[in-house]
Amino acid sequence: MLAAGTAVLSSAVTAVAMKQALFSSDEAKDFNELFTDANSGTNGSFTRVSQLPANPSDFTTAAESTINGVVSIKSYATPRYHQQGNSGIFDDPFFEYFFGNPGSRRSQPRQQEQPKQQPTGLGSGVVISSDGYIVTNNHVIDEAERLEVTLNDNRTFDATVVGTDATTDLALIKIDAKDLPVIPMGDSEALKVGEWVLAVGNPFGFTSTVTTGIVSAKGRNIGRPNHGGQSDIESYIQTDAAVNPGNSGGALVNLAGELIGINTAIYSQTGNYAGYSFAIPTSIVKKVVSDLRQYGTVQRAVLGVSIRDLSNEIAKEKGITAVTKGVYVDEVSDRSSAKEAGLQKDDVIIKVNDVATDNVAQLQEQVAKHRPGDKIKVTFIRDNKTNSVDVNLRNPQGTTQVTKAGDITDLGCAFKKVDESTLRQLGLSNGVQVTGLSKGRFSEAGVKEGFIIYSINDSRVGSPDDVEKMYKAIMKGSGDEKVMIIRGVYPTGKRGIYAVDLSGIE
Repeated sequence: MLAAGTAVLSSAVTAVAMKQALFSSDEAKDFNELFTDANSGTNGSFTRVSQLPANPSDFTTAAESTINGVVSIKSYATPRYHQQGNSGIFDDPFFEYFFGNPGSRRSQPRQQEQPKQQPTGLGSGVVISSDGYIVTNNHVIDEAERLEVTLNDNRTFDATVVGTDATTDLALIKIDAKDLPVIPMGDSEALKVGEWVLAVGNPFGFTSTVTTGIVSAKGRNIGRPNHGGQSDIESYIQTDAAVNPGNSGGALVNLAGELIGINTAIYSQTGNYAGYSFAIPTSIVKKVVSDLRQYGTVQRAVLGVSIRDLSNEIAKEKGITAVTKGVYVDEVSDRSSAKEAGLQKDDVIIKVNDVATDNVAQLQEQVAKHRPGDKIKVTFIRDNKTNSVDVNLRNPQGTTQVTKAGDITDLGCAFKKVDESTLRQLGLSNGVQVTGLSKGRFSEAGVKEGFIIYSINDSRVGSPDDVEKMYKAIMKGSGDEKVMIIRGVYPTGKRGIYAVDLSGIE
C-alpha cells in the first residue's frame, strides 16, 4: 500500500526559536501588495509577466525567469540528550516525597559537553517580494533554532520566522536583503489539467534543479499525516514533475514563469519520487501568506459543518438523484456560519461563489481563501432541488474577530530552573519556578508567585525550555479546547494542581 510522504530530508526535534515583530495595524497592507510587480520592481497587484512561448514544449524562458527566485533553506537545531532513568511509579514526585528518591543513590553520569547546533533539514523556498519575504513549507522550518537561506548567486543569510501555519503546511520567513529576484504570483484556478508545469527546487541539495511535467489533477486530497492532530486543509495540484527530498517549499510554475503552487509532498513507498507530486495552489498560498505577514497567524474562516464526498452509497441511501458529485453535509454545528445561513444535514454543497465543489478538497480550497467576516454564496442541493444562500463566515470560535498570534508570554510569567538544594528539600527531582507573575493565563488560573512546576499534562518539566516546548505542542493540538494541567508545590510544601485555559490563542 502506498503511503504519503513529505519531500523533506529530516524531522526536526527542537522548538522554533526565531520570531519577527508583526506589523502594526496601520502598516498592514492588502494582500495584493505582498508580491512585487516583475516589470516595475514596485509593490502592486499580481501581474502576468510574459506571453506563453510560441513553442509549448520550450521551457527555457520559464526556467530562466524562475531559478533565481528559488532559494535553498537549511535548518539547524541543537541535539537533545536525555539521561535514561527509572520509569513508572519511582519517577512520580509524590512517591519521592514519601519514600525518598531511589534514583538518587545511583552513580551520576559524567558531565557532557554542551551540544552544538547541527544541520537537521534541507528544503527550498520561493522569494515573493524584493525585500526578502520567502514562502516555504512549515515542515521545512518547523522546530528549527536557526535558518540559513542561500540564494542562487550563493549569497547566504540568516532568516527569521514571520509566521507559520501547520494546517496548510505553509510558512513565511524573512531575510535582510534588497532587490531580490521575484517569482510573480499566478492564478492556480486558471490552471488546466494537462497543462505543462515546471518544478524548481533543491532536491538532495542539488541547487536550481528544474523538472517538468503536466498537471495530472486539481483539488486532490492525499490524506497526509496531520501536524499535531490538526485537521489539515488539502486541495493539491497533482503533477508528474519529479519532486524529491529537498524540493519541499520550492516553486511550481507555469510556462509564463508564474508561481502557481508550492511543492510540498510526494506519494511514494520509498520516500523518493515515484511518479506523483503535489503542490499547494496559489489560491491558498496568497491568503495564508497575506495573513501571516499582517497578523502573524492565519485568520481562518469555517463553515461549521461535518462533511464528506458524495458517494454512490450515500446518494442511494438518501435518494439523491439531482447530482452525482458534491460535498455531503453530515452535520451542522450549533452557533456556526452554516447554521445561521440555514444549511442542514443531508444537503449537498455543489458550488461556492459559482465555483464547483465536486469534493471536500475543492470546498476547503474555496473557503480557505476567505477570512472571518467575509460573505460567500453557497449553492446546494436539498430534496433534489438547487438552492443558494449567502453565508457570513466566522472563525472557529464562532466570531468574526481578528485572531492574534499567541506565544508563551500570554501565560503572564517567566520561569527559572530550581536549584538542587530546594529540590532535595521538597523531595523533587525536577522543576521550574514561576517568577515575575503578572496579568495572564497563569494568574487567571490561580497560580501564585513562586509555584514550582514539576509536570505539565503528565510530562516532566526540568527547564524553562521544557515549558515552552509543551506550550507549543499544546497549541498545535486539535480542537478549540486547549488546556495546560500543571502540577507542583509551593516552597512551603503546599501542593497544587491548576488547569490553565489556553483557548482563544492561535
